[in-house]
Amino acid sequence: MSVVVIGLNHRTAPLELLERMAIGDGQIAKALHDLTTREHLSEAVVLSTCNRTEVYAVAERFHGAYSDIRNFLGEVSFLPPEDFADHLYVHYDTEAAAHLFGVTSGLGSVVLGESEIQGQVKQAWDAAREEGTAGKTLNLLFRHALQAGKRARTETGIARGTASVSQAAVSMATDRLGRLDDKLVLVIGAGEMGEGMATALAAAGVAEVRVANRTPRRAAEVAARVGGRPVALLDLPEHIVEVDVLLTSTGSRAPMLEAADLTPIMAARANRPLLVVDIAMPRDVDPAVGRIPGVTLLDMDDVRAFVDRGIAERRQQAALVQVILDEELDRYREATSAREVAPAVVALRDLAESVRSSEIERFQSRLTTLDPAELAAVESLTRSLVAKLVHEPTVVLKGAAGTSRGDRLLGALRELFGIEAADPGEGAR
Repeated sequence: MSVVVIGLNHRTAPLELLERMAIGDGQIAKALHDLTTREHLSEAVVLSTCNRTEVYAVAERFHGAYSDIRNFLGEVSFLPPEDFADHLYVHYDTEAAAHLFGVTSGLGSVVLGESEIQGQVKQAWDAAREEGTAGKTLNLLFRHALQAGKRARTETGIARGTASVSQAAVSMATDRLGRLDDKLVLVIGAGEMGEGMATALAAAGVAEVRVANRTPRRAAEVAARVGGRPVALLDLPEHIVEVDVLLTSTGSRAPMLEAADLTPIMAARANRPLLVVDIAMPRDVDPAVGRIPGVTLLDMDDVRAFVDRGIAERRQQAALVQVILDEELDRYREATSAREVAPAVVALRDLAESVRSSEIERFQSRLTTLDPAELAAVESLTRSLVAKLVHEPTVVLKGAAGTSRGDRLLGALRELFGIEAADPGEGAR
């Protein structure tokens, strides 16, 4: 039996196909039971996000399992397999584990190192456990994968950085000032970008968020969502006098703030520093504002450089993440092999004991002349011989568990002695 993963993601398939393959939360339970009732699959976990749809399964037979999962995806998408087969990737056993470890750590995400995928993997696994479609084999795999993802984020900087321009603007402001939790911040513009900045500011724990917008009602809605305060555009000068940071992103075709507007405001601030981040296009703030003493003006060029720097750092961290994933993959292989070795060892001992008992029974007629003490001695001697013969193969096999040598020894043991140990994932349906 093998662990397989078959799926498609943002790197292998166009958005239109990913949309067709998406499996909503309300469909997961049905999908899981559909998969595990198919002929060649005994366990299943379905991971479906905006960037990927993947089926992890325990396969009775690889080619049969591939057909089962491909047909399942065809039914989900209402497409014939030939329309999407070229977009599928297939991994099994160690490669399947390596793939999942990479997914959980964020190496396979659109935004390198994103943290949301860790929760999505756990949610997919939880759903399968709740439905009874994840057994010992997939439980072991997903437990190790989540541990690998956790280590990747806590032991490297892969999760540092930002996922949007609005988040980048706030992160850049934090980088410039060192902290925002004691700052008053004014956001001009309550569209998607403005709301994104307000949300990121609230998450950063700023002292207060003030929101100004051409439409007062919209400003009030965004401010209410983040526990902030709506202000009128006409009152901007008095609010700029008070705040520490000004973030702006409106749809205005003309500058909202010019140098002539801000010069008297800075005088009223007694030249207390003001950080201005303008992510509007075209710009809301006249570039000449950056030449006013006490004003630091950052625009989209600065944001791009900041984001690029963050991405470059995260790419450097990816090598460190891979080291962790390789370590966790070795641990997973060891755990998997040890779990396979244990029933094989038990089967070998059972076989040896069966042969010993049969031989004792076969010679029973010749032992009738022995007294109880002599019979006990024979029993003890034969048991000791069997134990000594089995001891060394057992030690070697356990010592090699988790290595390619261990896999070869286990295969040889099964072939030489005709051992068919109970599969450790049995009973997962």
